[in-house]
Amino acid sequence: MKKIDLFYGVIIGIITTMFGSYLFILALTPYSFWGGLQILKFEGKLGKIITLGAILNLIIFFGLLKYDKELMARGVILAMIILTIITLFV
Repeated sequence: MKKIDLFYGVIIGIITTMFGSYLFILALTPYSFWGGLQILKFEGKLGKIITLGAILNLIIFFGLLKYDKELMARGVILAMIILTIITLFV
């Protein structure tokens, strides 16, 4: 069992979530990215933005399963669990 594949999956999951959050803020809000992050954090909606950004992880997860990268797919799920815990405290 290669632990590095699990680590790669976690990194992929976190980066994908950040990219999804970036796309959501730019496409669906009238704010710039950094200004939008600050305003949404002040309004208490930053956790919801992280959750919406994590939707892209579903695509990555099933893509990794299709290409038999099961340990990386586990890493993506672990990243989702880490992001869930972070979202609870943000």
